[in-house]
Amino acid sequence: MFQIGDNIIYPMHGAGVIEAIEEKEIQGKRQEYYLITIPISSMQVMIPLAKVTSSSIRAVSDKLAMKNVLHIFHYGESDTSLSWKERYKLNSEKLKSGKLQEGAEVLRDLTRIQNQKALNSSEKQMLLTARKMLISELGLINGITENQATDLLSTSKNV
Repeated sequence: MFQIGDNIIYPMHGAGVIEAIEEKEIQGKRQEYYLITIPISSMQVMIPLAKVTSSSIRAVSDKLAMKNVLHIFHYGESDTSLSWKERYKLNSEKLKSGKLQEGAEVLRDLTRIQNQKALNSSEKQMLLTARKMLISELGLINGITENQATDLLSTSKNV
């Protein structure tokens, strides 16, 4: 499915690069693993090739998709009718999907709420995760650093 050197998105962790495909024996079971480096969190993870589909790993989006998502991020409507429990459940599902647009919607909606009132600790953590995921993909798509991607997300409405 993926090759060494491919840029991927690992839901809940962010953008990464497949550094190697290695065969390992773990708990007596021998199988092949993708070795993925996730720069934004300075982390390396191993995912069994057999579980890639169920883990929702996907290829990094392109610049056009990111431009459309950033438009939705800046100008899209937020649903303010949900209770925090309903919102948390919906946002958790969106982040776990690993889809670019859904992650951007979580970031947009929680940022708007935070600008009006304090978020509870669970939603603060969710906001940080959503921001990290979007910034890491934005950086990888545009070949820029994490700080540059953060600035671009904060200031640009026409990427």
